Amino acid sequence: MTEWLIIFTRYPLPGTTKTRLIPALGPERAADCQRQMTEHTVAIARSLQTVRPVHIDIRFTGGTQIQMQQWLGADLALVPQGEGDLGARLSRSFQTAFDNGATRVIAIGIDCPQLDRRRLVQAFESLHQQTGVIGPATDGGYYLIGLSQWVPELFNQIAWGTETVLAETQAIAAARQIALAYLDPLNDVDYPEDLTLWQQVKANPAATAISVIIPLLNEAQTIDATLDHLLLAPQEPTLPNPPALPPSIEVIAVDGGSQDNTVEKVRDRGIPVIQTQPNRAYQMNIGAQAATGDCLLFLHGDSWLPPDFGPQVQQCLSQPDVIAGAFDLKIRDPYFSLRWVEWGIYWRSRWFQMPYGDQGIFLKAETFHRLGGFPNLPIMEDFEFVRQLKQQGRIAMVPNPVHTSARRWQALGVVRTTLINQVMIAAYALGVSPCTLAHWYRQQKRS
Repeated sequence: MTEWLIIFTRYPLPGTTKTRLIPALGPERAADCQRQMTEHTVAIARSLQTVRPVHIDIRFTGGTQIQMQQWLGADLALVPQGEGDLGARLSRSFQTAFDNGATRVIAIGIDCPQLDRRRLVQAFESLHQQTGVIGPATDGGYYLIGLSQWVPELFNQIAWGTETVLAETQAIAAARQIALAYLDPLNDVDYPEDLTLWQQVKANPAATAISVIIPLLNEAQTIDATLDHLLLAPQEPTLPNPPALPPSIEVIAVDGGSQDNTVEKVRDRGIPVIQTQPNRAYQMNIGAQAATGDCLLFLHGDSWLPPDFGPQVQQCLSQPDVIAGAFDLKIRDPYFSLRWVEWGIYWRSRWFQMPYGDQGIFLKAETFHRLGGFPNLPIMEDFEFVRQLKQQGRIAMVPNPVHTSARRWQALGVVRTTLINQVMIAAYALGVSPCTLAHWYRQQKRS
Protein backbone atom coordinates (compact mmCIF):
# COMPACT_ATOMS: atom_id res chain seq x y z
CA MET A 1 0.00 0.00 0.00
CA THR A 2 1.23 3.48 -0.79
CA GLU A 3 -0.24 5.11 2.34
CA TRP A 4 0.97 4.20 5.82
CA LEU A 5 -0.49 5.33 9.14
CA ILE A 6 1.95 4.82 12.02
CA ILE A 7 0.51 4.87 15.55
CA PHE A 8 2.86 5.29 18.52
CA THR A 9 1.59 3.84 21.79
CA ARG A 10 2.63 2.06 24.98
CA TYR A 11 1.34 -1.14 26.56
CA PRO A 12 -0.95 -0.07 29.47
CA LEU A 13 1.10 -1.36 32.40
CA PRO A 14 0.18 0.45 35.65
CA GLY A 15 2.88 2.78 36.91
CA THR A 16 4.71 3.04 33.58
CA THR A 17 2.23 4.86 31.36
CA LYS A 18 0.36 8.18 31.57
CA THR A 19 2.53 8.94 34.59
CA ARG A 20 1.55 12.63 34.60
CA LEU A 21 -2.04 11.53 35.23
CA ILE A 22 -1.15 9.27 38.19
CA PRO A 23 -1.46 12.03 40.83
CA ALA A 24 -5.09 12.52 39.79
CA LEU A 25 -6.08 8.98 38.77
CA GLY A 26 -3.68 6.58 40.40
CA PRO A 27 -1.55 4.00 38.52
CA GLU A 28 -4.37 1.62 37.58
CA ARG A 29 -6.78 4.24 36.25
CA ALA A 30 -3.99 6.09 34.43
CA ALA A 31 -3.06 2.86 32.66
CA ASP A 32 -6.73 2.28 31.85
CA CYS A 33 -6.84 5.76 30.30
CA GLN A 34 -3.87 4.78 28.12
CA ARG A 35 -5.68 1.60 27.10
CA GLN A 36 -8.91 3.39 26.22
CA MET A 37 -7.21 6.17 24.26
CA THR A 38 -5.16 3.65 22.29
CA GLU A 39 -8.27 1.61 21.46
CA HIS A 40 -10.05 4.82 20.42
CA THR A 41 -7.19 5.78 18.08
CA VAL A 42 -6.98 2.30 16.56
CA ALA A 43 -10.74 2.35 15.97
CA ILE A 44 -10.38 5.64 14.08
CA ALA A 45 -7.58 4.07 12.01
CA ARG A 46 -9.70 1.01 11.22
CA SER A 47 -12.51 3.34 10.22
CA LEU A 48 -10.11 5.05 7.83
CA GLN A 49 -9.38 1.68 6.22
CA THR A 50 -13.05 1.35 5.27
CA VAL A 51 -12.75 4.29 2.89
CA ARG A 52 -9.15 4.15 1.64
CA PRO A 53 -6.44 1.44 1.48
CA VAL A 54 -4.16 2.49 4.34
CA HIS A 55 -1.60 0.24 6.02
CA ILE A 56 -1.71 0.55 9.83
CA ASP A 57 1.63 0.17 11.61
CA ILE A 58 1.50 0.07 15.44
CA ARG A 59 4.80 1.07 17.06
CA PHE A 60 4.74 0.01 20.71
CA THR A 61 6.86 -0.04 23.83
CA GLY A 62 6.42 -1.47 27.32
CA GLY A 63 4.95 -4.83 26.32
CA THR A 64 5.64 -7.98 24.33
CA GLN A 65 4.46 -8.90 20.86
CA ILE A 66 2.08 -11.49 22.32
CA GLN A 67 0.61 -9.00 24.80
CA MET A 68 0.02 -6.49 22.03
CA GLN A 69 -1.63 -9.09 19.78
CA GLN A 70 -3.91 -10.23 22.58
CA TRP A 71 -4.84 -6.62 23.22
CA LEU A 72 -5.21 -5.02 19.77
CA GLY A 73 -5.48 -8.02 17.44
CA ALA A 74 -3.11 -10.13 15.38
CA ASP A 75 -4.25 -8.55 12.08
CA LEU A 76 -2.31 -5.35 12.75
CA ALA A 77 1.38 -4.79 12.09
CA LEU A 78 2.88 -4.57 15.60
CA VAL A 79 6.50 -3.41 15.78
CA PRO A 80 8.60 -2.46 18.83
CA GLN A 81 9.66 1.18 18.81
CA GLY A 82 13.26 0.32 19.65
CA GLU A 83 15.92 2.39 21.35
CA GLY A 84 16.64 6.10 21.25
CA ASP A 85 14.70 9.29 21.75
CA LEU A 86 11.39 10.03 20.02
CA GLY A 87 13.19 11.44 17.00
CA ALA A 88 15.17 8.23 16.48
CA ARG A 89 12.05 6.11 16.83
CA LEU A 90 10.05 8.31 14.45
CA SER A 91 12.92 8.27 11.98
CA ARG A 92 13.07 4.46 11.97
CA SER A 93 9.35 4.13 11.44
CA PHE A 94 9.28 6.55 8.51
CA GLN A 95 12.37 4.95 6.96
CA THR A 96 10.74 1.50 7.16
CA ALA A 97 7.56 2.76 5.52
CA PHE A 98 9.35 4.42 2.61
CA ASP A 99 11.64 1.39 2.19
CA ASN A 100 8.49 -0.73 1.82
CA GLY A 101 7.14 1.37 -1.03
CA ALA A 102 5.01 3.91 0.83
CA THR A 103 4.58 7.26 -0.90
CA ARG A 104 2.61 9.03 1.85
CA VAL A 105 3.37 8.33 5.52
CA ILE A 106 1.72 9.81 8.61
CA ALA A 107 2.65 9.26 12.24
CA ILE A 108 0.38 9.99 15.20
CA GLY A 109 0.20 9.30 18.92
CA ILE A 110 -2.82 8.34 21.00
CA ASP A 111 -3.01 11.47 23.16
CA CYS A 112 -5.24 13.57 20.89
CA PRO A 113 -8.84 12.26 21.11
CA GLN A 114 -10.16 14.92 18.70
CA LEU A 115 -8.03 13.52 15.88
CA ASP A 116 -10.70 11.90 13.73
CA ARG A 117 -11.03 10.25 10.33
CA ARG A 118 -11.82 13.54 8.60
CA ARG A 119 -8.53 15.07 9.72
CA LEU A 120 -6.59 11.95 8.73
CA VAL A 121 -8.08 12.07 5.24
CA GLN A 122 -7.26 15.77 5.05
CA ALA A 123 -3.67 15.03 6.06
CA PHE A 124 -3.20 12.27 3.47
CA GLU A 125 -4.78 14.40 0.75
CA SER A 126 -2.52 17.35 1.55
CA LEU A 127 0.49 15.11 0.86
CA HIS A 128 -0.56 14.98 -2.78
CA GLN A 129 0.39 18.67 -3.03
CA GLN A 130 2.95 19.24 -0.24
CA THR A 131 6.04 17.44 1.03
CA GLY A 132 4.91 17.52 4.64
CA VAL A 133 1.87 17.99 6.83
CA ILE A 134 1.69 18.86 10.52
CA GLY A 135 -1.14 18.86 13.04
CA PRO A 136 -0.06 21.44 15.64
CA ALA A 137 -0.75 20.72 19.30
CA THR A 138 -1.64 23.65 21.52
CA ASP A 139 1.27 22.86 23.87
CA GLY A 140 3.88 23.71 21.22
CA GLY A 141 4.36 20.22 19.84
CA TYR A 142 2.41 18.34 17.18
CA TYR A 143 -0.14 15.54 17.26
CA LEU A 144 0.50 14.47 13.64
CA ILE A 145 3.34 14.63 11.17
CA GLY A 146 3.31 13.30 7.62
CA LEU A 147 5.67 13.17 4.67
CA SER A 148 5.48 12.38 0.97
CA GLN A 149 9.26 11.90 0.79
CA TRP A 150 11.87 10.91 3.32
CA VAL A 151 13.39 13.90 5.16
CA PRO A 152 15.36 12.51 8.14
CA GLU A 153 16.56 15.96 9.23
CA LEU A 154 13.07 16.76 10.53
CA PHE A 155 13.63 14.37 13.44
CA ASN A 156 17.20 15.32 14.36
CA GLN A 157 18.30 17.64 17.17
CA ILE A 158 14.77 18.40 18.39
CA ALA A 159 14.13 19.15 22.08
CA TRP A 160 11.43 16.49 22.40
CA GLY A 161 8.83 16.97 25.11
CA THR A 162 9.20 20.75 25.18
CA GLU A 163 7.06 23.61 23.90
CA THR A 164 9.58 24.33 21.11
CA VAL A 165 9.13 21.08 19.16
CA LEU A 166 6.85 22.58 16.51
CA ALA A 167 8.91 25.74 16.07
CA GLU A 168 12.14 23.75 15.72
CA THR A 169 10.55 21.42 13.16
CA GLN A 170 9.23 24.39 11.18
CA ALA A 171 12.69 25.99 11.19
CA ILE A 172 14.28 22.83 9.79
CA ALA A 173 11.59 22.57 7.11
CA ALA A 174 12.09 26.22 6.13
CA ALA A 175 15.87 25.80 5.93
CA ARG A 176 15.42 22.84 3.57
CA GLN A 177 12.64 24.61 1.62
CA ILE A 178 10.14 21.90 2.52
CA ALA A 179 6.53 22.97 1.91
CA LEU A 180 4.27 22.12 4.84
CA ALA A 181 0.49 21.89 5.05
CA TYR A 182 -1.25 22.35 8.38
CA LEU A 183 -4.28 20.87 10.10
CA ASP A 184 -6.19 22.76 12.78
CA PRO A 185 -4.56 22.94 16.24
CA LEU A 186 -5.83 20.43 18.80
CA ASN A 187 -5.24 19.64 22.49
CA ASP A 188 -3.35 16.64 23.80
CA VAL A 189 -4.43 14.84 26.97
CA ASP A 190 -1.27 14.94 29.09
CA TYR A 191 -2.24 16.44 32.45
CA PRO A 192 -5.17 16.06 34.86
CA GLU A 193 -6.74 19.31 33.63
CA ASP A 194 -6.90 17.80 30.11
CA LEU A 195 -9.09 14.88 31.19
CA THR A 196 -12.31 16.81 30.62
CA LEU A 197 -11.64 16.68 26.89
CA TRP A 198 -11.21 12.91 26.94
CA GLN A 199 -14.37 12.50 29.00
CA GLN A 200 -16.30 14.55 26.44
CA VAL A 201 -15.09 12.38 23.56
CA LYS A 202 -15.87 9.16 25.48
CA ALA A 203 -19.35 10.37 26.39
CA ASN A 204 -20.26 11.20 22.79
CA PRO A 205 -18.07 9.14 20.43
CA ALA A 206 -20.48 9.38 17.49
CA ALA A 207 -21.69 12.94 17.93
CA THR A 208 -21.91 13.77 14.25
CA ALA A 209 -25.10 12.58 12.61
CA ILE A 210 -24.91 14.49 9.31
CA SER A 211 -21.83 15.39 7.29
CA VAL A 212 -22.41 18.24 4.83
CA ILE A 213 -19.86 17.99 2.01
CA ILE A 214 -19.27 21.12 -0.08
CA PRO A 215 -17.17 20.86 -3.27
CA LEU A 216 -15.66 24.27 -4.03
CA LEU A 217 -14.03 26.03 -6.95
CA ASN A 218 -13.81 29.83 -6.95
CA GLU A 219 -16.88 30.40 -4.77
CA ALA A 220 -15.67 33.50 -2.92
CA GLN A 221 -18.73 35.50 -4.01
CA THR A 222 -21.24 32.98 -2.67
CA ILE A 223 -19.64 30.88 0.07
CA ASP A 224 -20.24 33.34 2.93
CA ALA A 225 -24.01 33.23 2.49
CA THR A 226 -23.94 29.44 2.01
CA LEU A 227 -22.10 28.99 5.30
CA ASP A 228 -24.30 31.55 7.07
CA HIS A 229 -27.42 29.54 6.22
CA LEU A 230 -25.68 26.28 7.11
CA LEU A 231 -23.97 27.20 10.37
CA LEU A 232 -26.62 29.52 11.73
CA ALA A 233 -29.63 27.40 10.79
CA PRO A 234 -31.66 26.31 13.84
CA GLN A 235 -31.49 22.55 14.30
CA GLU A 236 -34.33 22.16 16.79
CA PRO A 237 -36.92 19.77 15.31
CA THR A 238 -40.08 21.40 14.02
CA LEU A 239 -41.61 18.33 12.38
CA PRO A 240 -44.71 16.54 13.74
CA ASN A 241 -42.73 13.35 14.54
CA PRO A 242 -39.11 14.44 14.83
CA PRO A 243 -36.17 12.22 15.78
CA ALA A 244 -35.62 11.89 19.52
CA LEU A 245 -32.56 14.18 19.37
CA PRO A 246 -31.67 16.92 16.90
CA PRO A 247 -28.64 15.86 14.84
CA SER A 248 -25.25 17.50 15.03
CA ILE A 249 -23.71 18.76 11.83
CA GLU A 250 -20.21 18.32 10.43
CA VAL A 251 -19.08 20.54 7.55
CA ILE A 252 -16.42 19.29 5.14
CA ALA A 253 -15.14 21.63 2.44
CA VAL A 254 -13.17 20.19 -0.49
CA ASP A 255 -11.51 22.77 -2.74
CA GLY A 256 -10.55 21.92 -6.30
CA GLY A 257 -7.89 24.60 -6.78
CA SER A 258 -9.66 27.94 -6.28
CA GLN A 259 -7.76 30.98 -7.57
CA ASP A 260 -9.73 33.45 -5.43
CA ASN A 261 -9.96 33.61 -1.62
CA THR A 262 -12.56 30.86 -1.24
CA VAL A 263 -10.26 28.73 0.93
CA GLU A 264 -9.42 31.64 3.25
CA LYS A 265 -13.10 32.49 3.71
CA VAL A 266 -13.95 28.92 4.69
CA ARG A 267 -11.01 28.54 7.05
CA ASP A 268 -11.93 31.85 8.71
CA ARG A 269 -15.11 30.06 9.85
CA GLY A 270 -13.03 27.39 11.56
CA ILE A 271 -13.81 24.81 8.86
CA PRO A 272 -10.82 22.75 7.66
CA VAL A 273 -10.45 22.57 3.88
CA ILE A 274 -9.27 19.52 1.96
CA GLN A 275 -7.49 20.64 -1.20
CA THR A 276 -7.42 18.34 -4.19
CA GLN A 277 -7.79 18.17 -7.97
CA PRO A 278 -10.56 20.13 -9.75
CA ASN A 279 -13.13 17.43 -10.39
CA ARG A 280 -16.43 17.69 -8.54
CA ALA A 281 -17.02 13.93 -8.41
CA TYR A 282 -13.55 13.35 -7.00
CA GLN A 283 -13.95 16.21 -4.53
CA MET A 284 -17.23 14.84 -3.22
CA ASN A 285 -15.82 11.33 -2.91
CA ILE A 286 -12.82 12.60 -0.95
CA GLY A 287 -15.15 14.55 1.31
CA ALA A 288 -17.22 11.41 1.88
CA GLN A 289 -14.08 9.50 2.85
CA ALA A 290 -13.33 12.10 5.50
CA ALA A 291 -16.90 12.27 6.82
CA THR A 292 -17.75 10.82 10.22
CA GLY A 293 -21.53 11.25 10.01
CA ASP A 294 -24.04 8.47 9.53
CA CYS A 295 -25.60 10.54 6.73
CA LEU A 296 -23.90 12.43 3.88
CA LEU A 297 -25.39 15.56 2.32
CA PHE A 298 -23.77 17.06 -0.79
CA LEU A 299 -24.22 20.81 -1.10
CA HIS A 300 -23.09 23.14 -3.88
CA GLY A 301 -21.12 26.19 -2.81
CA ASP A 302 -23.76 28.62 -4.10
CA SER A 303 -26.78 26.97 -2.43
CA TRP A 304 -28.56 27.57 0.88
CA LEU A 305 -30.06 24.76 2.93
CA PRO A 306 -33.47 25.34 4.55
CA PRO A 307 -33.77 25.89 8.32
CA ASP A 308 -33.88 22.72 10.46
CA PHE A 309 -32.71 20.65 7.49
CA GLY A 310 -31.07 18.11 9.82
CA PRO A 311 -34.22 16.64 11.37
CA GLN A 312 -35.91 16.67 7.96
CA VAL A 313 -33.06 14.64 6.46
CA GLN A 314 -33.12 12.14 9.29
CA GLN A 315 -36.88 11.71 9.15
CA CYS A 316 -36.77 11.26 5.37
CA LEU A 317 -34.10 8.54 5.55
CA SER A 318 -35.93 6.74 8.36
CA GLN A 319 -38.63 5.61 5.90
CA PRO A 320 -38.06 1.92 5.11
CA ASP A 321 -38.28 2.18 1.31
CA VAL A 322 -36.15 5.34 0.93
CA ILE A 323 -32.59 4.93 -0.33
CA ALA A 324 -31.78 8.66 -0.67
CA GLY A 325 -33.37 12.07 -0.78
CA ALA A 326 -33.05 15.64 -2.00
CA PHE A 327 -34.75 19.01 -1.58
CA ASP A 328 -37.05 20.98 -3.80
CA LEU A 329 -35.28 23.84 -5.57
CA LYS A 330 -35.84 27.58 -5.50
CA ILE A 331 -33.77 29.89 -7.69
CA ARG A 332 -32.74 33.17 -6.10
CA ASP A 333 -34.10 35.50 -8.76
CA PRO A 334 -37.60 37.06 -9.14
CA TYR A 335 -37.62 36.57 -12.94
CA PHE A 336 -40.96 34.91 -13.82
CA SER A 337 -39.57 32.40 -16.32
CA LEU A 338 -37.49 30.83 -13.54
CA ARG A 339 -40.71 29.81 -11.81
CA TRP A 340 -41.35 27.57 -14.84
CA VAL A 341 -37.90 26.07 -14.40
CA GLU A 342 -38.69 25.36 -10.75
CA TRP A 343 -42.00 23.79 -11.76
CA GLY A 344 -40.22 21.47 -14.18
CA ILE A 345 -37.65 20.49 -11.55
CA TYR A 346 -40.44 19.81 -9.05
CA TRP A 347 -42.23 17.33 -11.30
CA ARG A 348 -39.06 15.77 -12.72
CA SER A 349 -37.90 15.03 -9.18
CA ARG A 350 -41.20 13.43 -8.20
CA TRP A 351 -42.38 11.69 -11.37
CA PHE A 352 -38.99 10.38 -12.45
CA GLN A 353 -37.15 10.50 -9.08
CA MET A 354 -34.30 12.37 -10.75
CA PRO A 355 -33.09 15.23 -8.56
CA TYR A 356 -29.77 16.78 -9.59
CA GLY A 357 -26.74 17.81 -7.56
CA ASP A 358 -27.88 21.39 -6.91
CA GLN A 359 -30.84 19.99 -4.93
CA GLY A 360 -28.71 18.77 -2.03
CA ILE A 361 -28.67 14.99 -2.52
CA PHE A 362 -28.37 13.08 0.78
CA LEU A 363 -28.14 9.42 1.78
CA LYS A 364 -26.74 7.14 4.46
CA ALA A 365 -22.96 6.89 4.50
CA GLU A 366 -23.16 3.09 4.40
CA THR A 367 -25.18 3.25 1.18
CA PHE A 368 -22.78 5.72 -0.41
CA HIS A 369 -19.69 3.61 0.28
CA ARG A 370 -21.44 0.38 -0.72
CA LEU A 371 -22.25 1.86 -4.14
CA GLY A 372 -18.70 3.17 -4.61
CA GLY A 373 -19.59 6.87 -4.48
CA PHE A 374 -19.98 9.22 -7.41
CA PRO A 375 -18.64 7.84 -10.71
CA ASN A 376 -15.36 9.52 -11.63
CA LEU A 377 -16.76 11.52 -14.56
CA PRO A 378 -15.85 15.05 -15.67
CA ILE A 379 -19.56 15.89 -15.89
CA MET A 380 -22.97 14.22 -15.33
CA GLU A 381 -21.68 12.53 -12.17
CA ASP A 382 -24.83 13.43 -10.23
CA PHE A 383 -27.12 12.23 -13.03
CA GLU A 384 -25.39 8.84 -13.21
CA PHE A 385 -25.25 8.45 -9.42
CA VAL A 386 -28.96 9.14 -9.04
CA ARG A 387 -29.70 6.57 -11.77
CA GLN A 388 -27.78 4.01 -9.69
CA LEU A 389 -29.65 5.01 -6.55
CA LYS A 390 -33.02 4.52 -8.25
CA GLN A 391 -32.16 0.87 -8.77
CA GLN A 392 -31.75 0.47 -4.99
CA GLY A 393 -34.90 2.13 -3.70
CA ARG A 394 -37.04 5.26 -3.64
CA ILE A 395 -35.58 8.77 -3.78
CA ALA A 396 -37.71 10.97 -1.55
CA MET A 397 -38.12 14.73 -1.81
CA VAL A 398 -38.10 17.20 1.09
CA PRO A 399 -40.61 19.96 0.30
CA ASN A 400 -38.63 22.68 2.06
CA PRO A 401 -36.38 23.92 -0.74
CA VAL A 402 -32.70 24.54 -1.23
CA HIS A 403 -32.21 28.08 -2.53
CA THR A 404 -29.60 28.19 -5.28
CA SER A 405 -27.90 30.97 -7.20
CA ALA A 406 -29.42 32.10 -10.49
CA ARG A 407 -26.03 32.80 -12.06
CA ARG A 408 -26.23 29.96 -14.60
CA TRP A 409 -29.54 31.19 -15.96
CA GLN A 410 -28.45 34.83 -15.75
CA ALA A 411 -25.27 34.14 -17.72
CA LEU A 412 -26.79 32.20 -20.62
CA GLY A 413 -30.49 32.96 -20.38
CA VAL A 414 -33.28 30.70 -19.20
CA VAL A 415 -34.14 29.18 -22.58
CA ARG A 416 -30.57 28.51 -23.61
CA THR A 417 -29.58 27.08 -20.21
CA THR A 418 -32.57 24.74 -20.23
CA LEU A 419 -31.86 23.66 -23.80
CA ILE A 420 -28.19 22.96 -23.03
CA ASN A 421 -29.18 20.84 -20.04
CA GLN A 422 -31.60 18.76 -22.09
CA VAL A 423 -29.07 18.26 -24.87
CA MET A 424 -26.51 17.07 -22.32
CA ILE A 425 -28.94 14.53 -20.86
CA ALA A 426 -29.99 13.23 -24.27
CA ALA A 427 -26.41 12.96 -25.53
CA TYR A 428 -25.31 11.15 -22.39
CA ALA A 429 -28.21 8.71 -22.72
CA LEU A 430 -27.17 8.05 -26.33
CA GLY A 431 -23.65 7.15 -25.21
CA VAL A 432 -21.69 10.31 -26.00
CA SER A 433 -18.44 10.36 -24.02
CA PRO A 434 -18.58 12.42 -20.80
CA CYS A 435 -15.24 13.96 -21.79
CA THR A 436 -16.77 15.16 -25.06
CA LEU A 437 -19.81 16.46 -23.21
CA ALA A 438 -17.64 18.30 -20.70
CA HIS A 439 -15.66 19.97 -23.49
CA TRP A 440 -18.82 21.01 -25.31
CA TYR A 441 -20.42 22.28 -22.08
CA ARG A 442 -17.40 24.46 -21.30
CA GLN A 443 -17.50 25.89 -24.81
CA GLN A 444 -21.15 26.83 -24.37
CA LYS A 445 -20.40 28.58 -21.07
CA ARG A 446 -17.51 30.53 -22.60
CA SER A 447 -19.55 31.59 -25.60
